Amino acid sequence: MSLSEELAFLDATAQADLVRRRELKPVELVEASIQRIEALNGNLNAVVTPMFEEALAAARGPLPEGPFQGVPFLLKDLIAFYRGARLTFGSAFMKDYIATFDSELVVRLKRAGLIVVGKTNTPEFGILPTTEPRLFGPARNPWNPERSTGGSSGGSAAAVASGMVPMAHANDGGGSIRIPASCCGVFGLKPTRARNPLGPWLGDILNGLVVEHAVTRSVRDSAALLDATSGPDLGDPYWAPPPARPFLQEVGADPGHLRIAFTYKVAGQPVHPDCVEAVMDAARLCEELGHRVEERDIKLDVPQVTSMFMTLWAAAQAWNADSLSQLTGRTPREEDFEPLTWALIQMGRQVTASQYLLAVTGLQAVSRSLARQMEPYDLYLTPTLAEPPVPLGTFDSPPDNPLYGMARAGMYVPFTPICNITGQPAMNVPLHWNREGLPVGVHFVAKFGDEATLFRLAAQLEEARPWARRYPPVTEYWKGAFDQAGE
Repeated sequence: MSLSEELAFLDATAQADLVRRRELKPVELVEASIQRIEALNGNLNAVVTPMFEEALAAARGPLPEGPFQGVPFLLKDLIAFYRGARLTFGSAFMKDYIATFDSELVVRLKRAGLIVVGKTNTPEFGILPTTEPRLFGPARNPWNPERSTGGSSGGSAAAVASGMVPMAHANDGGGSIRIPASCCGVFGLKPTRARNPLGPWLGDILNGLVVEHAVTRSVRDSAALLDATSGPDLGDPYWAPPPARPFLQEVGADPGHLRIAFTYKVAGQPVHPDCVEAVMDAARLCEELGHRVEERDIKLDVPQVTSMFMTLWAAAQAWNADSLSQLTGRTPREEDFEPLTWALIQMGRQVTASQYLLAVTGLQAVSRSLARQMEPYDLYLTPTLAEPPVPLGTFDSPPDNPLYGMARAGMYVPFTPICNITGQPAMNVPLHWNREGLPVGVHFVAKFGDEATLFRLAAQLEEARPWARRYPPVTEYWKGAFDQAGE
């Protein structure tokens, strides 16, 4: 077995430990990751901007003595600026833009010792829950290349699931960490609102809908990375409550006997039997682990919440076009965008200031209602998605109905956006695979600021049902590729 194969499914913590013990050099980790990317990316289209030369140069030079010194990492091609690297937001409008500064998150990732080897595929502006941008073409699911990776962090999730890197950057404005984590069978935690910084370019996005973090293979990697990146930046408009202790210390800590409510229902929308079974199976497992589990539906006016969310979402696309226009000096034109994006931009331009603020205050009222409903429980369990990974092309909009993709997306992701509205932390846990061999994740939601409980339970579930050594079929491509390379 080649070194690249041996490293493929070691988590970032284990890879950093090899460097710390001087059993491997950072350049060896990076070279092995590059080899896996080159072997797999032709089939998956997960990495759209290779940064191999920069990564090898960084690996050969002095590195910060952070918790992930020398570990290869991928950045999602959305929001995070890396000086000197292309940042497209998945859009032809941005295809030639080169970042002139590092985001604060990137500064902290570098300080942790991570080495960025490339940028990952994302839908235009991160709008859809699938990764099929016109600019780069679709990312493909490692479990079945004809299926969606989810979105908008689909390239990152496919890269982690296939073993290109042990973890990758992701962000989440309506489920974009948890959706692809479910589709690709990896762990994905959405932190509490403002846990990670968005500066210096931004203070917040859409009144706090969007958060930054990662998709990972292991729970401990997610916790340790959040320790390395979280905390307020100078000038932030607000920040999350400080944790009682480092998140990594919660991994393996006794969660106690948690009170867990579960539901697989959402008003007026069907949920696939595979997703129902995933929730029921997770509920049974939690009971076996000593937790108190009961079924309890969430009271929510779905049409009203959807309408308010869409007001913000449409306004966001108009803001995206205008803010990126300021950044690049280019004038937005219809031909620079996909039809769905352009339709949303036009919708957003029609939203008045009063309508926007009414939607904000309405969603804040929803947050208070859900906080009261959740008060008797430590966690809520739901499906992550209403369907298993769908075929590529599911969200394509016909020419006469450019907004069809958004309507179809609402049917697919009824559970995740609520946590962006409330700011609560939530996680996708890859506990279930269906008869077709496709991952079907489950979704746990904690109270505001309480990532600690999520990490404790996630580690317990990971020990009870280890998922990290489940290899997707796409890894069959490795051996032939490595043999051809003379390994």
